[in-house]
Amino acid sequence: MITELAQFDHPGLLYTTRQEYLRGTTGFARSAVAAGDPVLVAVPGPNLSVLREALADLGAAITFADMAADGRNPGRIIPGVLLAFAAQYAGRRVSIIGEPIWPGRSDVEYPACAAHEAMINAVFAGRDAAILCPYDASGLDRPRLHDAWRTHPVMIVGGSRRPSPWYGDPYRTAENFNQPLPDVPDRAGVWHYTEPSDLAAIRRFVSARALAAGLSADRADDLTLAANELAENTLRHTGSGGRISVWPEPGLLVCQIDDHGHLADPLAGRIPPAARTEGGRGLILAHELCDLVRIHARPDGTTIRVHIRL
Repeated sequence: MITELAQFDHPGLLYTTRQEYLRGTTGFARSAVAAGDPVLVAVPGPNLSVLREALADLGAAITFADMAADGRNPGRIIPGVLLAFAAQYAGRRVSIIGEPIWPGRSDVEYPACAAHEAMINAVFAGRDAAILCPYDASGLDRPRLHDAWRTHPVMIVGGSRRPSPWYGDPYRTAENFNQPLPDVPDRAGVWHYTEPSDLAAIRRFVSARALAAGLSADRADDLTLAANELAENTLRHTGSGGRISVWPEPGLLVCQIDDHGHLADPLAGRIPPAARTEGGRGLILAHELCDLVRIHARPDGTTIRVHIRL
């Protein structure tokens, strides 16, 4: 629900021990259930098992999700986890424990994770909701912990809430993670496209590369569909064509779209379009189908790189 009186609370929770983690998360969940809120707990596997056991007495009052699966692509978390849960309880306050950043997150994934944390503040502004984000202060490095202070208006340290002196405008903070991507390697297959009639050739090109790299037929279809949607976006929104590149990396297949359009909206792909709206689903679909989506938007062009695990 979005109203002028609604209050959105987005604290970060720093913890160093299992006891601190349980005290902060279970206290939040139990208070929310007592207040009548629907509660979602979306944390990575090991922590999920701990919280399932600690909150077992609350039964169906709590919904659980494995963030390492449902949120393995950080760009999928806002539309596919947070907003999807809130939509089930329209008109009611919801409370969520979301842990999108943990020590196992790779350097490739991290900028998308941090941008996600910043943009939560913009997406949920004016909504009647609370989202608690735990951070493992014993396992995360100092720069990532500092980013937690930048992306959360309030931090909980040692059980006490304190305003973050480093919190700022979420759009400006997210822009810090709009980082250039490494160059496309020479071994990549490359295809240029300029017309809608080129889309069939793009699909054949991506599918052949995906199958040759060892993707299953279903996952090759997922990558082909995502690439087609992104290329179609190029043709719809720019006055020129683009370039698609595909190459393997250890354990991954990578596909990149480069064009001369400017993706000005940092929330693109994070807010599902209205049911009757035409278009606007290409990037949403890429987030749904792929294991990671990285975007670098520049005034003179946009690069979208998607990853699928082999």
